[in-house]
Amino acid sequence: IGELMRKISAQEWIDLYGQKLFDRAYYLLSNREDAEDLVQDVYVAAYSAKEQFQEKSNPLTWLMGILQHKVSDYYRKKYKGNPQVSLDHFFDHQEFWKDTDGILKNWDSHDDSLLDNEAFNAFLEKCLEELPERWRTLVKLTYLEEKKSAEICQDTNISTTNYWKILQRSRLQLRECLQFNWFEK
Repeated sequence: IGELMRKISAQEWIDLYGQKLFDRAYYLLSNREDAEDLVQDVYVAAYSAKEQFQEKSNPLTWLMGILQHKVSDYYRKKYKGNPQVSLDHFFDHQEFWKDTDGILKNWDSHDDSLLDNEAFNAFLEKCLEELPERWRTLVKLTYLEEKKSAEICQDTNISTTNYWKILQRSRLQLRECLQFNWFEK
């Protein structure tokens, strides 16, 4: 066991890194209970693999790496099921894309500071949370985590075509939500 592992107890690791791990897990999962469970899994895995910690990196970096693997495993398991997502919102009764010209208006692109606006960010977060969980996950991994599509498809076990379709539909739903909740008010 490395020198650092002998010096720091498990409780000290939890005290030192627990909140940072939880914050990251919560950011990636958007669910408090799942994030707490995942952080516990990280500590169990770290304790089980403590012999492998070579002190070539900071312990937090090592723990974050374990967390990232646990998040990937979490989504892999979650995506093995076949979720029921209603697409009625996007298609008319003849199964054609709805005409969104009347719904989604052009937004003024002059306001580049929207992401600095706390109220706008609150509406954006609300709109993100209204997405189906699968869609929300892909949006967060793509746009907030800036992961590559190939990595996301591998982690979530979905096809590239499905990935791009989900992103397209997510963007439409986010845009519509923001249109009604922010730009028209």
